[in-house]
Amino acid sequence: MTREEAITLLDKHVKNKNLRKHMFAVEAVMKRLAREFEEDENLWGLAGLLHDLDYDQTVNDFSRHGIVTAEMLAETDLPEEVIHAIKSHPGHFPRESRLDQALYAADPVTGLIVAAALMHPTKKLKNVDVHFILRRFKEKRFAAGADRDQIKSSETFGFSLDRFLGLSLEAMQSIDEILGL
Repeated sequence: MTREEAITLLDKHVKNKNLRKHMFAVEAVMKRLAREFEEDENLWGLAGLLHDLDYDQTVNDFSRHGIVTAEMLAETDLPEEVIHAIKSHPGHFPRESRLDQALYAADPVTGLIVAAALMHPTKKLKNVDVHFILRRFKEKRFAAGADRDQIKSSETFGFSLDRFLGLSLEAMQSIDEILGL
């Protein structure tokens, strides 16, 4: 599957502008992580880009989140490893590969970083640093939807929290115009 084909699927299934931005942010983080691990950036990027393809359909039935996306992608040439990562990112299936683990951690970290940017006096990602995010990370009420344990699971693939936040921030800063931040 090409990125253009994935964007066509987004256009068809994801109408919410903020959800689309989230999906682009996760794509950027996943590509940056792939580069760090010397993995296929395009493949990891597709996992990030498509991970919430079914969100609008499953928002009221979380038990189906990821599974519906897998069904949508069954007829594509997307490798099974990407489909498994998408199915496992909500926690419904075991995370077996580094791709699975990375997507699981990347999903909530983007929300934390966006919230940090919105809290920053400039409201710009380029002015946010890891120290600023770490201070907010410790505040339980700040970006409460960004599961801290899920983000800290970056340790399962060998990254300290600082390093994971830094790479994720760098990735998102590289697409700040797309994110509107």
